[in-house]
Amino acid sequence: MSQESKELAAKAQKLSGKQVGDLLMNNMLVIIMIIAAIAIAIYRPAFVSPSSIINIISLTAAYLPAALGIAGCIVLTGTDLSAGRAVGLTACVSASLLQSVTASNKMWPGIGTLPIPVVIVIAMGIGALVGAFNGFFVGKFKLHPFIVTLGTQLILYTCLLLYVQMGNNGGGTIGSLDSSYTSFVRDPLFSIPTGNGASVPIPRYVLYSIILAIIMWFIWNKTTFGKNMFALGSNEEAARVSGVNVLVTTILVFALAGAMYGWTGFIEGARVAANNANTGLNYELDAIAACVIGGVSFVGGIGKISGIIIGVIMLRLIFVGLTFAGIDQNYQYLIKGGIILFACALDMRKYLAKK
Repeated sequence: MSQESKELAAKAQKLSGKQVGDLLMNNMLVIIMIIAAIAIAIYRPAFVSPSSIINIISLTAAYLPAALGIAGCIVLTGTDLSAGRAVGLTACVSASLLQSVTASNKMWPGIGTLPIPVVIVIAMGIGALVGAFNGFFVGKFKLHPFIVTLGTQLILYTCLLLYVQMGNNGGGTIGSLDSSYTSFVRDPLFSIPTGNGASVPIPRYVLYSIILAIIMWFIWNKTTFGKNMFALGSNEEAARVSGVNVLVTTILVFALAGAMYGWTGFIEGARVAANNANTGLNYELDAIAACVIGGVSFVGGIGKISGIIIGVIMLRLIFVGLTFAGIDQNYQYLIKGGIILFACALDMRKYLAKK
């Protein structure tokens, strides 16, 4: 082998090693979480039982729509701190409109039980209006989404506190839901046998989340709106020169995110079945953490629906695993914060490496 060939081979080997190192570093958080999940499975074999796996799938489906919504805000180099309170408000509204007519504490006895499609439109409409409100202030006045959505979070929490005290509720938990509502959300699609004649059901809302993920994938990848969103997130000035309406696109991105929070609230209303002012608390933390784990970049213009799904699954996997391992639930907020910081640090490292 000639000297030149040896140098080329050494250079290729060095390049390959660097690529492997970058790959490991860029996916370090996911690798750590997988290792932790394997360790928990060895320590607590019940963690990988069919019932546990289906529980993780169900929790993933419950949290996925909110993550799909907030991801668009992150693509625009922003975020949405009002997501959790939007989920809580729409959950309480949905539950109050779909209480059983025989409920002793029915909030609005004069209107009976509304049709489910009507309540879905109401919940998603409320969410979309909240999102459009955020998007207008971000796009029109060039305010940072952190500040805008922090203010909206406080406004929504006040609205939520006031709402749960209205009607005949008096600030109590909103429960006694109509069977049509709980059936629409929680009835099993099918059941998975676990042995000894037992089985574990997969609830209907898992199917709804799959459908929403497909719709969002189509919007992100096959529509002009999706292309404009990524163009705006990558370079606002270049997008404006290319003919993208920055204000309208920003409002639509946040409105779509709000509609996803509204859907999440509608599902949570029946999934939780006992709604109060704490419903939806800190859901935005889970959504943001899932997005950054899944590769949605805070530098803007980067993100995939498949990555978001993986991020939500990984987050649910590790939190269910922590419960199996007997870790105090109070430490989960610490772990969530650490995951967000670590994921953002890795994201910034990739950004600086590209520069």
